[in-house]
Amino acid sequence: MSAAETADAQQDKAFGRDKSGEEMPDRVANRKRPAQAELEAEAKALAAVKAKAHADAEEKRKAEGRKKGGRHAAPPSDKPHPKAQKNFTDPESRIMKTKDGFIQAYNAQAAVDATAQVIVAHNLDARQSGKHQLTPPFDAIEATLGKRPKQVSADAGYYSDANLAALDAYIAPGRAKHATEGEGGGERVAAMREKIKAGGHESPDRLRKQLPEPVLQIKQARSFRQFLLRGAEMVANEWGFVCLAHNVLNFAQGRTPSIAVLVAA
Repeated sequence: MSAAETADAQQDKAFGRDKSGEEMPDRVANRKRPAQAELEAEAKALAAVKAKAHADAEEKRKAEGRKKGGRHAAPPSDKPHPKAQKNFTDPESRIMKTKDGFIQAYNAQAAVDATAQVIVAHNLDARQSGKHQLTPPFDAIEATLGKRPKQVSADAGYYSDANLAALDAYIAPGRAKHATEGEGGGERVAAMREKIKAGGHESPDRLRKQLPEPVLQIKQARSFRQFLLRGAEMVANEWGFVCLAHNVLNFAQGRTPSIAVLVAA
């Protein structure tokens, strides 16, 4: 005990009381404070959105004269989750789940012409879901090529009521076992499944698995394994150059896009 007290006194003299010399350096701590502040701001904003949604639901319930069952839900917390993280290297990126596990990433999208496999629109952001990324490229396509695609095919990641209402699309409704599961309710899910089934083997949904495949092999074919730049704007530009390189090689082979059918990936 005497030796421990002596060592503690020496540390207090050298580093200050209750410090050991192993504390986080100021250069790191100074970077951590803004990140912590951002996490706190995001948590407060999310809590405010949830609180408003709850208040709106309560108001609607009272207006309809419905009784509230069960226990009252606790108010949403405005504190960051203990495991919430901020990336110091690229704070605009997000942790996303992939088939290879969780990685710090951006979500890159490409709209591919089904005839020549030319990328006619591309997009990138830091949100895991792709539902919001299906309709915006059409404005870019129309501005570039002067017309909009007549038909669209996309995988289950793009399935939503808004996308079905906005486009003549073949969008896989996911792996719901029953027609009542999934966004849009049973009628929309059942109707989409019938539409895909009626198309037979030549339907855009079935062709989706083979038409964009060469484009989706950009990582292997171009040895493009990760983004080298940082920040959403710079990374989006880098993705644009990757798409441009793919198209130039296609044009060199005499391929010309015809956007009668578009495949989103």
